[in-house]
Amino acid sequence: MNRRQFLALGALPVLAQHSAAVRLGIDLFSIRSQGWSPFEYLDYCARQGARVVHFSEIRFLGSLEAEHLRQVREHAQQLGIQLEIGMRSICPTSTMFEPKLGTAEEQLVRMIEAAKTIGSPIVRAVLGSMADRTPPGIESHIEDTVRVLRAVRTRAVDTGIKIAIENHAGDMQAWELVTLIETAGKEYVGATLDSGNATWTMEDPLTSLETLAPYVLSTGIRDSMVWEDANGAQVQWTALGEGLVEWPKYVEKFAALCPAAPFNLEIISGFAHPVPYLKEGFWDVWPKARASDFVKFLALARRGKPLGSHKSPDAKAEQEYQKEQLERSLRYAKEVLGLGLK
Repeated sequence: MNRRQFLALGALPVLAQHSAAVRLGIDLFSIRSQGWSPFEYLDYCARQGARVVHFSEIRFLGSLEAEHLRQVREHAQQLGIQLEIGMRSICPTSTMFEPKLGTAEEQLVRMIEAAKTIGSPIVRAVLGSMADRTPPGIESHIEDTVRVLRAVRTRAVDTGIKIAIENHAGDMQAWELVTLIETAGKEYVGATLDSGNATWTMEDPLTSLETLAPYVLSTGIRDSMVWEDANGAQVQWTALGEGLVEWPKYVEKFAALCPAAPFNLEIISGFAHPVPYLKEGFWDVWPKARASDFVKFLALARRGKPLGSHKSPDAKAEQEYQKEQLERSLRYAKEVLGLGLK
């Protein structure tokens, strides 16, 4: 047990007041390389005690055919699991968008119908990635995404399905995602809060939580280590409890500010991502970044330490690595943070 885990144990009496209300779930991207059927994914998550399973990409479902979705829903109900489903980019001008699957509006409506059939209260979606911060810039892509969302508003409202846009892979800082949600309409659009992606956009995950809290519908939760280097900083996502996030404080705030949202673990680890804020030209794609947020990110970097990378020797080893990282995080959530699984 490290020092941070020891200190967290001392916070358990306080956490106990909040953690009972937090639904702990699993985002299947944590175990993305398993190649299982949706039924096998659900059985595994049930063995881990998950209350929510988040199918963040269509590939984990296997098919959007209505009868198949009904079978998945029935299996989840038998296991006592709430389902959430998601997709990738809905921004037609994003580098991540896949036009071969239809227009952005067609793809999103298809997922709204799938969510209704399978019993998911949301459709998780993304704008894109950090590549979309280059010219014409993220504001242009936000406008394009808002147009798509407005085009499907009636269908979303009629079905009661909300669109949960993630702060994804360095595309938007928290305040930019708030701008997107407010412009589109918060009555049917909200946020998928990703604690790890916050560090890719030079934000403290706790600050990102506080900014997005009024809009949070779902989550993707993992830890992050940040450290300084010659060009700025490096960010490496980690298993829960092995980075810099102050999880007792985070969980307390999450329970108070986002009581209806699940706490879905999305564990991705083993590699570092550069944030070269000292290099010439870096800030060109962050023209409106807020100094107050960046200072908090710097404080993280100055507390952090370099981590080694991980590369699995083969596909089987990678599958085992992903399961080990997720299961270690689940143990931390239960044993150190006191988060209640069923």
